[in-house]
Formats: sequence, structure tokens, C-alpha cells
Amino acid sequence: MRKFIFITFISVSVNLLHAQTKNFIDQPYLETNATYTTEVVPDQIYLTIFISEKDTKGKIAVEDLERKMVVQLESLGIDVKKQLSVQDLTSNFKTYLLKKRDVLKNKSYRLLLYDAKTTGRVILSLEKINIANIEIDKVLYSKLEALKIELKGKAILKAKKQAEVMLTPLNQKLGKAIYISDANTDISNVLSGKVMGINSPSIFNESYAKNKFADLEFDNIRVSSTVSVRFTIE
Repeated sequence: MRKFIFITFISVSVNLLHAQTKNFIDQPYLETNATYTTEVVPDQIYLTIFISEKDTKGKIAVEDLERKMVVQLESLGIDVKKQLSVQDLTSNFKTYLLKKRDVLKNKSYRLLLYDAKTTGRVILSLEKINIANIEIDKVLYSKLEALKIELKGKAILKAKKQAEVMLTPLNQKLGKAIYISDANTDISNVLSGKVMGINSPSIFNESYAKNKFADLEFDNIRVSSTVSVRFTIE
């Protein structure tokens, strides 16, 4: 008896689901895709700064170069406690053990900056103290996630407007949305990885450096959100 009731319940559930699916498909509907795009100025620039005693032929210790770098950065108004971090510290210690050479240390830092102008000033300032091995690691926008959500809403409104325009010549009205798909979010002009190595000549050429970095700029980051929406037709 219990087995019969269970099978009957399953049969009713399947029939209801089939009816609902059929009703959804049988409704007249209009499907449209819409993309909303905007551009934003990057506000997170990550630099990787390499300091090596080898660059000064061992004449200046890494610790001294680090102190000079901190002074230069602070003179530009940079909060080194928040924006500067150490990535790693290496040396040729194994070579020293094998060949009895002097130990030359290397140190890597990550520096967070907030605009292209300051980035150019930092590069120029560090080159003056023989720190010229600098790479622009990443260029990002800090409010990207909130922006993507905002664009999805605007893309849906655009889809609704498109659907209304399409039905106007037919003298039909747009009904409620019965299906929404977040099709795609595309982000372009975002630099990542070791995209730019900056190495100055052995003799610092100030006029050359000023021309190269004084007006440093980054392309705007382009963000696009695409949605697919189905509306009933009344």
C-alpha cells in the first residue's frame, strides 16, 4: 500500500512539472541581448622594484639602498608602511660557498600607487639613486566588482528598452521578464604580469628619463556586461 502511494505521488509531481514547462514554452515571448559598456581610470598600479648589490658592484649594501629608497618615496608623499612590502630576499650564498666569492644580496619589493602621474615620479626618483630595475606588474580598478553589478542592471534596462522598441511597430505590449541570463562580463586594457621592464643606462640620463616617464599614462579599463532577457508578449 505504501509503495503504491509513493509511486502515485511521484507521477503527480512529474505531471505538474511537465505542465509548468509546457506553459512556459507555449507563452509568446521576445528574447533580446543587451551590452552596456563603460570605461574607468585605473587607480591601483603595482610596481615590482628590484634592488641588487650587483648593480653597484657590491659598493652599496642592500640595506643602504633600501633606506635611500624609503626616503625618496616618503619625499613623494607615499605611505611606505601601507604601500610598500617586501617580496623576497635572496643572495648568491651557494656560489660563495663553492667559489669563495663575495655574497651579493638581492631584494624585491612591491609598491602600490594610485595614479599614473605618481608612478612616473617614482620611477624618475628611484633612478636618481641607482634603483632602475622596475616593472609595472599590474594595473587595476579598485571598485571593479561593484561596477560589474551596476553594469548588469543597466544592461537589463537596455534590454527592456530594446524589446519595447521592437514591439512598437507590431502594436503589442511588453510583459514581464520570464528569463534572465548573465551572459558575459568582459574586462579589457588590464595590464597583468611583467608587462613593462624599466632599465636605465649605467649613467643616469635625466633629460631622457623625464621625457619618457614625466607624462606616463595608462589606457582606461573598459568593462562590458552582456545579458540575455526573455519577456512575455501581451
